[in-house]
Amino acid sequence: MATPLATACSDDLAAAYRRLNAAYQQTLRYAEDVRVLYQQLQRGIYQSLLGLANALEAKDVYTRGHSERVGATSRRLAVALGLSTPEVEIVARAGLLHDIGKIGVPESVLRKPGTLSNDEWAQMRRHPLIGAQIVAPFEFFTAGAVVIRHHHERMNGSGYPDGLSGASIPLGARIVAVADVYDALTSDRPYRPAMTAPEARKHLDAAAGDTLDDQVVAAFFALTQHEL
Repeated sequence: MATPLATACSDDLAAAYRRLNAAYQQTLRYAEDVRVLYQQLQRGIYQSLLGLANALEAKDVYTRGHSERVGATSRRLAVALGLSTPEVEIVARAGLLHDIGKIGVPESVLRKPGTLSNDEWAQMRRHPLIGAQIVAPFEFFTAGAVVIRHHHERMNGSGYPDGLSGASIPLGARIVAVADVYDALTSDRPYRPAMTAPEARKHLDAAAGDTLDDQVVAAFFALTQHEL
């Protein structure tokens, strides 16, 4: 038979356990509230960035819808290449925002119908850097900033801004590069009319393994073979 002292100690321990468990449950609720608020903040920031990108495109009939198409194609390619769900989301969002840095390029350069001068070309080549700088302050999108910075790098090292080559180019950037090049080729631009889909595919085929990642190009062909 338990003594009164033992019973009292047992009651105290049970009460302490209940208080501890209640505090733990409250902590879990707080943590969930913080997680939800953080996700809402991420979505709000991302939507603001997307609005900025859309505002930029709305000023130019030649690129309207380009970023949305690049984002959608980048998502499909990322899935086809076996990236994880979080990685797919980063690549897709980076595809949507890949040209956001053009907000820092003069409109006269963006819409020039002829060949760019050396100075104008230098200004144009800064847009991946500007884009990466715009999104870099948001810690949840650090990997996306890397993709945006490097989406104009080329497998043979001829790209910009850092002249990376081969596997040193992040895979996400290699994915966005293929989606970007194809959509640019099949869209009217101030300096040339759109290519047909077969012409653009020939261009990608010739670039595979030289300027563009051959595995990403192969994945693109596999995805789109019944769509053209």
